[in-house]
Amino acid sequence: MSANTVAVEPPEQFKFTPANRKRAKALIAKYPAGRQASAVVPLLDLAQRQNGGWLPRAAIEYVAALLEMPVIRVWEVATFYTMLNLKPVGRHLVQLCTTTPCWLMGSDAILEACEKTLGIGLGQTTEDGAFTLVEVECLGACANGPMMQVNDDYYEDLDPKSTAAILEALRAGERPAPGSQAGRQASAPAPGPTTLTGLEGTAGES
Repeated sequence: MSANTVAVEPPEQFKFTPANRKRAKALIAKYPAGRQASAVVPLLDLAQRQNGGWLPRAAIEYVAALLEMPVIRVWEVATFYTMLNLKPVGRHLVQLCTTTPCWLMGSDAILEACEKTLGIGLGQTTEDGAFTLVEVECLGACANGPMMQVNDDYYEDLDPKSTAAILEALRAGERPAPGSQAGRQASAPAPGPTTLTGLEGTAGES
């Protein structure tokens, strides 16, 4: 995270809200007795969501106590998974994939559009705390690259124009429709279907 990250005072104490405590109990109950440590990742994710997108020390210690785990083991998990943030992030966490498939499809241009629109570089947060821009490895949407993830939403088949439009919409308080920005159906071939284009003669026809 860059030096221009909006300062956030880490909480001295942390505990789940009643609603999240109920969710935590349901997550722990999925595992056999004595194996509650298996719930550490989903509980850290839950704590991160409650705390505005990042995990302070107090939250990590709270999850460790809840799961009866040594704190160092929870730290090991929190520092291993890149989806867990140990520093404050913007309200919109923009994760740009630059792995080979997306790079071949033009992720450099998408990065340039992000930086130009937001006025920040990789690893930085806008002064108003609205956006953090980071580079990530494969997000699993290789057929629809280039793509980026903003919080929980995937935006695929990007070009510089659609990228800027998405970011501007988010800045205006809107939620752009996730998925392909080029009209592609899921991960189907971009030009459209070339086989099985109709129901006539297909299996299951009455």
